[in-house]
Amino acid sequence: MARKGIVYVIDDDQAMRESIDFLLAAADYDVRLFESAAAFLDSLSEIAFGCVLSDVRMPGIDGLDLLKRLKAGRSRLPVVIMTGHGDVPLAVEAMKLGAIDFIEKPFDDDRLIGLIETALKQAVDEARTEALSQDIVARIQSLSPRERQVMDGLIAGMSNKVIAREFDISPRTIEVYRANVMTKMQASSLSELVRMAMRGGVIKD
Repeated sequence: MARKGIVYVIDDDQAMRESIDFLLAAADYDVRLFESAAAFLDSLSEIAFGCVLSDVRMPGIDGLDLLKRLKAGRSRLPVVIMTGHGDVPLAVEAMKLGAIDFIEKPFDDDRLIGLIETALKQAVDEARTEALSQDIVARIQSLSPRERQVMDGLIAGMSNKVIAREFDISPRTIEVYRANVMTKMQASSLSELVRMAMRGGVIKD
């Protein structure tokens, strides 16, 4: 298994595909070649996580169309676009559609490898961040209605006594609910609870 990950190369130019295959394989990537975006999309449901390296100008489904389809399908695959000379406007459009970056042909080998490394790392980091956010949302949903009310009071800066008056409950009972909230949310402090509330969407920016 390759140490650095998988790269899906999409280019209708066979010589370019083979050149990139040689370069990236030497850099310890597992390279999969596709002669068209349509062929790649046909295999999309079966492929593992990796970086997509696609030409922007191709017959049939071009690089921009590919990005639109990946975006519509909520794909998490990072995409680097290859462009020819003078295709910068297309490259900018590609980035607006979700491409991580673009590189102009003929490109420097080290720059291409660097872009792919960055694209893969960024995508992994984003996936971890989203997974953590989803976990926090699940923790919030595990709270009972009363625990949620107490959490809302805590992150609003209310003291136990104020929360107790708000809901006509004894301060001691609020302390119990507060302990339950901290345990279920896995928060070690009030500041951490506030940060979780922000990440979980309880506190809006």
